[in-house]
Amino acid sequence: MKQPVKTLEKCFSDYKAALTELKELVEEARRKGQQESYEQKIIRAFELTHELSLSTMSEYLRKQGRPPYMGPRDTTVDAFHEDLIDDGEGWLDMIIIRIKTTPIYNEDTTKPLYGKIISHYIKLFENFERKLERRLEEN
Repeated sequence: MKQPVKTLEKCFSDYKAALTELKELVEEARRKGQQESYEQKIIRAFELTHELSLSTMSEYLRKQGRPPYMGPRDTTVDAFHEDLIDDGEGWLDMIIIRIKTTPIYNEDTTKPLYGKIISHYIKLFENFERKLERRLEEN
């Protein structure tokens, strides 16, 4: 079966939808005061948002004439050099913590990840969205 061709616009649209969903889940958990019962949903939404951010970065960089990337680290480093993201260390931290987090989500890995999603990673996603939006408007 033939895969549909990804476009930057489609990648970015999917990314923004995932980020909106992530922020809505976080807000709902706060509003209801049930953060623990939302942890796994929020972590899954974070993982999807992160994957889509990397796809969007990769597609943007491909359109700039860059070769395909072998992994998330290379994509992240080039996105930082291209000024699509402003905290390269924070983005690389996302990659590392995702590697350390297993699909089974035990408490030793979910608590630190959940805390970073709420305190830091959503801001990084929002900054990326804002920067890319501005970049696309310029072109």
